[in-house]
Amino acid sequence: MDVVTKKARSLILDRATLALAAVAGLCLVGTVVLVCVAVLLRYFANAPILGVNEIVQLGGVAMVMMAMPWCTERNAHVRADVFDPFIGHWGRLGGDVMSRAISIFVLSVLVMRSWDKMLDAREFGDATNMLALPIWPFYGLMALGLALTVAIFAIQIVLVLVSGKEFE
Repeated sequence: MDVVTKKARSLILDRATLALAAVAGLCLVGTVVLVCVAVLLRYFANAPILGVNEIVQLGGVAMVMMAMPWCTERNAHVRADVFDPFIGHWGRLGGDVMSRAISIFVLSVLVMRSWDKMLDAREFGDATNMLALPIWPFYGLMALGLALTVAIFAIQIVLVLVSGKEFE
């Protein structure tokens, strides 16, 4: 990708994806600290932390959904390029466009479903079993992370089609 494309992409998305990735990193550190403290308290002080599993599960949702746009923007997802030598430039270009288009479709469905679930959970006051933590904000984080990922995939399709080069 040329310098202009990289700068345009970074101006549009870098701040949003970096902010979400920073929050995801804080969730990861918080989860690690919480699990370490919970294990120490359970086995050495015989005083388990109630609801630690709920917190870890909700933190995991937040962590993954907020880190996904950052990974997508930097093309850091796991890829298998087994067929690349056999399909050539145009095959790789078509594969890049097709995989992103399929991802946009699937993730768009997930955005709509998580948005609807967020509204339902908020309306009915859905909460976790032990700590009664509201779960609608986590559906909102899912919708936000997925929607930003869809936008990134759409921009990547445009960049691939304009440049005529597949992503590396």
